[in-house]
Amino acid sequence: MRITVNGCIVDISIKRSCPVDLWNQAKENSKGKDRMSVEPNHYLEITRSHVHQIYRELETSGKVITVDLVRKPYYDVDEDNKTLLQVFREHNEQSRKLIGKDFISKTVQRYETTTRYLEEFIKKEYQLSDIALNNLEANFISKFDAFLKIEKGCAQNSAITRLKNLKKIIRIALENDWIKKDPFAYYRFKLKETYPEFLTMDEIKIILAKEFTIKRVEQVRDVFIFCSYTGLAFSDVKDLSPEHLLKDNKGELWIKIFLSFHSSVFSSKNLHRLNTSLAKSMIQIKF
Repeated sequence: MRITVNGCIVDISIKRSCPVDLWNQAKENSKGKDRMSVEPNHYLEITRSHVHQIYRELETSGKVITVDLVRKPYYDVDEDNKTLLQVFREHNEQSRKLIGKDFISKTVQRYETTTRYLEEFIKKEYQLSDIALNNLEANFISKFDAFLKIEKGCAQNSAITRLKNLKKIIRIALENDWIKKDPFAYYRFKLKETYPEFLTMDEIKIILAKEFTIKRVEQVRDVFIFCSYTGLAFSDVKDLSPEHLLKDNKGELWIKIFLSFHSSVFSSKNLHRLNTSLAKSMIQIKF
């Protein structure tokens, strides 16, 4: 990678390689789509981010900036120095491999969405593609919280869910000594108490009796009623298949499924009995 300061040029090695025929000179990255091509691109972005950060710190210090002043801190830092989005993506990649064992798909998707929001926030707030873990300050958390509510329209509890995703990654970094101080050390989550409204049986019967001319809307209604009777979340129903329906010795139907963590009660495989009257009316739902 080449660094230019006031017309002076210096080349630094990022210790990554790419086949000549896959190198895009105009975009200065690999145009390959396989993992071996994508990894150098990610590392190149991290390196660029780090060099830009060094430059900004030198600007803040008021020193006369030279290529050597930029290059020296780069080589003084261990190559394994971790960045926030790097650790997030490593976590997400590993979690995807554990879907059905330690994680469900919905949970992994939630972490991936948080990663995307963080990437947008870092680019908007710091003009960087990533940020070094050791450069995270306490105000990073409060700024990201504000970004979630203002830019992404998250309610209080939704924003806290994203912050808890971030806190887990920080905890991983602390356990591996990738970060020196915890930006969450003095941060306290403040969940907003909610009071969900419940439908009466008469209201459910009205929804059941409603006729729809659009098949898609009718299917949404059926799934909603199914969730109302079983207590399953929409994400749980989405993962249902005929194999999850079991019949006991009395002929009653049960649902056996790995539930998402929507309730503190259910966090592993559980059996749900399918109400007999519900079974008669809903058994034809196509999973």
